[in-house]
Amino acid sequence: MGTLVAPANHVPAEDAESLRQAFKGWGTNEKAVISVLAHRNATQRKQIRQAYWNLYQEELVKRLESELKGDFERAIYRWILDPEDREAVLANVAVKKSSDYHVIVEIACVLSAEELLAVRRAYQARYKHSLEEDVAAHTTGDVRKLLVGLVTAYRYEGADINARLAKSEADILQDAIKDKKYNHDEVIRILTTRSKAQLMATFNGFKDDQGTSITKALLGEHAENEYKRLLRIAIRCINEPLKYYEKVLRNAIRKFGTDEDAITRVIVTRAEKDLLHIKELYYKRNSVPLDQAVAKETSGDYKAFLLALLGKQD
Repeated sequence: MGTLVAPANHVPAEDAESLRQAFKGWGTNEKAVISVLAHRNATQRKQIRQAYWNLYQEELVKRLESELKGDFERAIYRWILDPEDREAVLANVAVKKSSDYHVIVEIACVLSAEELLAVRRAYQARYKHSLEEDVAAHTTGDVRKLLVGLVTAYRYEGADINARLAKSEADILQDAIKDKKYNHDEVIRILTTRSKAQLMATFNGFKDDQGTSITKALLGEHAENEYKRLLRIAIRCINEPLKYYEKVLRNAIRKFGTDEDAITRVIVTRAEKDLLHIKELYYKRNSVPLDQAVAKETSGDYKAFLLALLGKQD
């Protein structure tokens, strides 16, 4: 369940007018921007963008970019976009920075097959070339093989599994880890083609046989490299996405110097989906409510906006 608190009915033209008023005068009324946009779902936000254009022949996204600044502007910008367009922007930023390749893995492994396809279409429309083309251009070797395979996947979404196949592929993964051949073509084939249900059966089979999870086995005693790190993230995103997001938030908040990009990404992308469950996991793991942790590490309008998305009522 999401945390977004949005009205069942809204009048897009009225919201557009409220935003226009917020931009008038000396300085922007950020509180008015938050009171509208932090309480509208994706469909409603799209209607507001259209109404704003119809009324003022101006793109709301561009106006917001010019009116706001800093972490607050980046958060609002990510939020106002259609979900598939937002993911395309996140992927484009991540592909140019090797330390952010995990964001590409996140998008490819957490989204459904149809959602990922929509992101690839949005990416192409926005940047005039494909996501896989850019991923291939910015990566090399095993990282390229893994990431291109993940972003081009169109997995079967059903719950059907083949228990015999799960057992045989769990054995393949066990042998690869034992022999330290994490980059074996079979490992990449299994992770980039099988359905999530099939992979979860394979991971469970691995745990039953080995007495430890595949992500822990991958950690092992061997030095971590970028490929192995991304492999573990892919497995976590497929197997336990909520726990993965909780850990992203925990690391972002604990970091020396808060990682605002990571906090924004998780809250903005999950507020309409499963952020309530992520909040519950965060509290269980850290004994501190996520709202309180975010409030302590952020400030001003940026803080008010994130807290609104987390479900805080005015």
